[in-house]
Amino acid sequence: MSFVLRLFDHRGSLVSIVSGRDSPPRVCYVARTMKVFLSYAHDDADLAGRVCKALANSGLDVTDPDRDHLPGENWAGEVARALEESEAMVVLLTPAAVSSPDVKRNIEYALGAKNYSNRLIPVVVGDREHFPAAEVPWIVRRMPWFELHDTEPPKIEPIAEAILSHA
Repeated sequence: MSFVLRLFDHRGSLVSIVSGRDSPPRVCYVARTMKVFLSYAHDDADLAGRVCKALANSGLDVTDPDRDHLPGENWAGEVARALEESEAMVVLLTPAAVSSPDVKRNIEYALGAKNYSNRLIPVVVGDREHFPAAEVPWIVRRMPWFELHDTEPPKIEPIAEAILSHA
């Protein structure tokens, strides 16, 4: 009898154990799941939920601060912990996001944290031509941006590839 067993270890790495009919079980593949922090304005929660799901379907472990914490939890503490544990950040840039103090703080954190090196991913929602880019921090304006149009499901493959290329 042969089987494949897939599980996550204590570091969040995916481990596959394979056993053939006449061979002992062996680890055949180990992959690390990258933790991604999703930053967005509260007004964009519906789109963020769809983006979160699409990124998770791409194999990323996505933290959505608005959805991952229960009422009564220390929200600020949990968000701080999630920021520290994440290795990449996707920022959904909308007119509401560029005026959000939370999104600005998240961007500032990612710019100064070593664990986010080359993994701050700005994503303009809608047409970049009509986006108030002057309100985005100057250093983020110099980064490559992705455009995301409101589709169902969101087309996030290039975003996921950019994150995974720096894993």
